[in-house]
Formats: sequence, C-alpha cells, structure tokens
Amino acid sequence: MRLTQLHNRNYTEFNDNYQLVLPLSLEGLIPKDDSVRLLSHILEGLNYTKLYKAYSSTGRKPAVEPKIMFKIMTYAYSQNIYSSRKIEKACHRDINFRWLLAGVSAPDHVTISRFRRHYLSDDVIEDLFYQLVMTLFEEGEVLFENAFIDGTKIEANANKYTFVWKKVVLKNEGKMLGKAEKLITEINLTEIKDFSIAKETALQDIKAVLTWLQLQKEMRGIEFVHGIGKKKSAIQKWMEQLEEFKERKNSYDISKERMKTRNSYSKTDPEATFMHMKEDHMRNSQLKPGYNVQIAVESEYVTGVGIFQDRTDVATLIPMLDHMKEKSGHKYTNIIADSGYESEENYLYLEKEKINPYIKPQSYERWKKKSFKNDISRHENMTYIEEGDAYVCANNRILWPVGTHHKRSASGYRARLTVYECEDCSVCSCKCQCTKAQGNRRMNLSKTFIAKRKKSYENITSKKGIHLRINRSIQVEGAFGVLKNDYQFHRFLTRGKDNVKTEFILLCLGYNINKLHGKIQKERLGQPLHPIKEAV
Repeated sequence: MRLTQLHNRNYTEFNDNYQLVLPLSLEGLIPKDDSVRLLSHILEGLNYTKLYKAYSSTGRKPAVEPKIMFKIMTYAYSQNIYSSRKIEKACHRDINFRWLLAGVSAPDHVTISRFRRHYLSDDVIEDLFYQLVMTLFEEGEVLFENAFIDGTKIEANANKYTFVWKKVVLKNEGKMLGKAEKLITEINLTEIKDFSIAKETALQDIKAVLTWLQLQKEMRGIEFVHGIGKKKSAIQKWMEQLEEFKERKNSYDISKERMKTRNSYSKTDPEATFMHMKEDHMRNSQLKPGYNVQIAVESEYVTGVGIFQDRTDVATLIPMLDHMKEKSGHKYTNIIADSGYESEENYLYLEKEKINPYIKPQSYERWKKKSFKNDISRHENMTYIEEGDAYVCANNRILWPVGTHHKRSASGYRARLTVYECEDCSVCSCKCQCTKAQGNRRMNLSKTFIAKRKKSYENITSKKGIHLRINRSIQVEGAFGVLKNDYQFHRFLTRGKDNVKTEFILLCLGYNINKLHGKIQKERLGQPLHPIKEAV
C-alpha cells in the first residue's frame, strides 16, 4: 500500500477483501430474552402526543423520530450511559441501539443533548413516566397500596466553591444600606434636601436620589470626567456611589429571592443547594451543591419522583404525595417512611387523606436504650393523668397546664404547644436530674403530635408494620443502592431543577424496565412484598 492512500478519509477505498457475512438483519443478532425487546415493546404502547407537540409544526422534520429518540435515551440510561457523546458512540457501535434506530441514521451528540434539554421538558417526561406506572398498574404489578418513601442527596453539576450564603447576603446588605444612608445624609446637608432611605424601599429611594442628581447635572451643565489627573465633581461622586449601591441592592434582592426557602445556592447552578453528601472522599464534611432526590417505590418499581432544594426530608412528603396523586390519579393506602419524615403537619395530612402512617418516630431508637428509660426529665417516663391533663413526675409532683403558644415550622404550619409547669420544684431532691431552670420545671408539648406519633408507633410495631418496614429497607433503599452504585449515578450532567428532574426520571424509566425484565426472567411477577424469613 502506498503511503498516499492513507490520506484518504474514506477507509472503504482501501479495497480490502472482506467476505459478506450473514445475517444482514440485526433481528437475528438480538437474543430473544434481551431487555431491549421488552423496552421497545412497552415504550411503543405509550401515548407520545405531548412529546410531538413540543416540536414545531413548521420547519424541517426531526433527524430522528421523537419516539425513537425517547427509546434511545431510556435504553441508554438503563445501560448506565448518560453522556450525550457516549450515547452517540453507542448508536454507531452497539447492535441494540442500531436495532432501536430501525435503519435510521444515528443522531449526533448535539441532537441527543438538545432532545434531553428542550423536548423532554418537565411536563413531557413526567407524562411518559406516569404512563409507564399506569401500564404496570394495569398489568397488576403496581397496586397503589404501599408506598415506600425515601430520599438521597445527589451532587449537582456545579462548582463547589461558587457558593452564596443567605447570612452573608443579609450581612453585606445591612453594611451597604448603612453606607447608603450615610451618603444620602451627606447629600441632604450639602444640597439642603430631605431624602431618606428605608430597608423596605431602599431600591426606590436610591433611584429617586439618582433621578434628582441627574436633573441637577443637566441643569448645572456638569460634565463627568474620567482618568488620572481629572477632578470629579461632588455630583459625579455621589452618582457613581449610588449606582454601585443600586447594582449591589439588585444583586442582593435576586439572591434573597432565590433563597426564600433555603440558606445557600451555587452561582454555576443557582437552583442547587449546598448539602452534606454521603460521598465525602475528603472526610471533612464539606458541603457540596446538590439536590434532594425523593422517590416512592412499590413492588420494587419507582412510582414517584420528586426533586427538592430542601436539605431535610420533612417538608418534601406532602408536595411529593400531592404531585403523585395529581399525575397518576391514585393515592396510596399506606405510607412507609423513616424518622426524617415525622412531623405533626405530615401526620395531619395523612389523616386528612385517609392514609395509614407507618413513620418511625425520631426517638424510636433512643426509646430502646436504658439511659432513655432512666431519664426522669422525659415526659415519656412520666405518668399522664388524662382527666386533669397533667403529668406526674418521678417525685410525685404534678405538672399542670398553665398556658399555650404556637410554633411555626419552615413550611408555615403553626403547631399549638401546651405549657406544663410543676407545682413546686423548690425543695425537690430530683430537680438536678430533671431541669437546669432556676424556677419550676416546664415542658412545651403538642398534644396533637403526641397522639399522632402514638398511632404511627402502634402501626410500625404491629406484625404488618414490621413486614412493611423490612420491605422498606429492601425496596426503596435497595432502589437507591442500585441507582447510585450499580448504575454509578453520583452526579447530574445537566443544570437546573427541571433538567435534573428530566435526567433522573430517564434513569427511573430505565430502572423500572430493567426491574420488570428481571422479574419476568426470574418468574417473580405479582409479588409486591418480600416475605419475612422465619428464624430457624
């Protein structure tokens, strides 16, 4: 071969003598029990009206039909392939992807990325996801009976060091307003004016002063100067400082708007919140930008997905269940969750919706300890007198209700607390073990919360409750174990809450189809719960 032939980019011109290999069709190369066949069959039966509406009715036809693109994306996520460039490569080289393409040319990474970001919008991908859930329901795999709820933190595609903290913003804003007030006082003394600035209307007040200064500049014919050796007039100095204050105030307002329900965000992904992650390779408890991902699992399938900016789980339960009911048209009979979801507001919501709570109390593990049972300061270790609504302490002193007050949660819920005070602790020999207060012992308790917690405790300690709790650790925690470890999904590729949700729902779609495939092959269909293994 001459060297000049190697300069040809079309390698088929080398005329190497290769024989034609049969079969020409890919159909014979795909095993009969391959999950790609199941995926194609299930996704073929979905309604793609919303997806096709996302495309413009005018203009050129998409390079790859949207339904085929959706199959490609779902199968890629089911095979741990997330990068658009790696999906493009798989479409060229993998026979399963070629089979899904059905003779269509493989899309490039730009087309794949655009499809994921723009056409699989929040509403479109959720519609397709809940259609799959309803398909599983029609097949008897999902019953809408037991929802196992859990959450995890997944790192955002954002710089770890471009953080903005709410406390810092408020502190800097206060300093800036102090400087602005001082400057306006100077303007008032010099120009004999009565301008003022208030925290609530600071931006409007600064703009009013700037408008007056601009008018004075034009009336007095003042020319603004710049550069070394040029002396600025007082009006120019004032205007430049106020313009800086205005820009800073705008920036602070934007930051505060973003942090209405949280305390931080990342500049490279403003919708991500700084959180503690389980993956802490530096072992220094470093906060990283991420999202709180919530899922509901039933019969080992993911039946609900929620992306939240909250660092804790307690405020995610109600919006998660409301959204699932809206999208699927069904509500669950039982909710099984860990202690991170326990709150009076959540208990009352479940009672209102006629859903049985199987939520582990936050102090459940401590209740088992001997140190807790010997702690005489705990109201759980006191005797409650229902008739007089009072508690009897370890020294037989009575704590009577003396008043009430309300406590507001971060979500805005107001819990009513009853204040109990001991009749006399002055000469009590147990006071040092019971309270550090100078006066009598006081307790602030919510009677509603205590009653609802008691009901949930009875549920989780029943035979059915124990069965459900065991299944929770297998099903929902097992699902996160597969998604994060087996699927190696530790960090989002896209930015923004909606794009992140699209990405995670694609992952759950692939997970559900793989789970259905595994159940079919192992003949485990129709088994929503794992049985309890009897002790030998």
